[in-house]
Amino acid sequence: MKITVSKENYLKAIAEAESEGEPVIPATLARWLNVSAPAVTMAIKRLKRDALIRTGRDGTISLAPAGRDIANRLLHRHYLIERMLTEVFGMEWYKVHEEAEQLEHAVSADFERRLFEKLGTSEACPHGNRVEGDTPQDRRDRGLRPLDEAPAETEAVVVSVFERDRRLLEYLHGLGIQPGAVVRMLACNYDETLTLLIAGKPIQLGKAAAAKIWIELAPEFNAPEPVQAGSGSTQ
Repeated sequence: MKITVSKENYLKAIAEAESEGEPVIPATLARWLNVSAPAVTMAIKRLKRDALIRTGRDGTISLAPAGRDIANRLLHRHYLIERMLTEVFGMEWYKVHEEAEQLEHAVSADFERRLFEKLGTSEACPHGNRVEGDTPQDRRDRGLRPLDEAPAETEAVVVSVFERDRRLLEYLHGLGIQPGAVVRMLACNYDETLTLLIAGKPIQLGKAAAAKIWIELAPEFNAPEPVQAGSGSTQ
């Protein structure tokens, strides 16, 4: 069985969509990979033939063990390359995702091993994301929440940012929003924008963008949230 770049991209996209809490259906893959519906249909047939994915009666797609191994290996390479680009070569944090998308398919096992020996996996990537699958619920269980859920007059540290949107990353960089930045929520406005204070400067940010930023409230504001009925976990 030949594992092509296309197959790797599909398997990785399935794993990434799962990590964002999205139901993985053909339309999800078309959107994530910016390909046509017929192209997704053909890819799904090939991946099923190779026993790399499973499809449910409801149309959902999941990774078979062999597909999961390939996706995880690719995600691991992507993570190491992003860290190499920022920590070794000093590339800007908002540029490295796209570069890693290209390089991850060309890295040899030997070079990957050397990256691992040099960098390890204990640190988050430049966007604050973990190398392992990290769902929204996993983040909430660690006490994180999206920025758009921060109460007014609270202070927080940006932990991670959705990294698969270059325009969003550049926009946030221009505002001073990146992992490690301290933000203060001033107000949630009627027009679906937030007023934030960053480095002493008030800025406006749309809720859609804020929802892609995960924060940790400062200890004095980080009271436990109530358990939602039927959820069995803390939000």
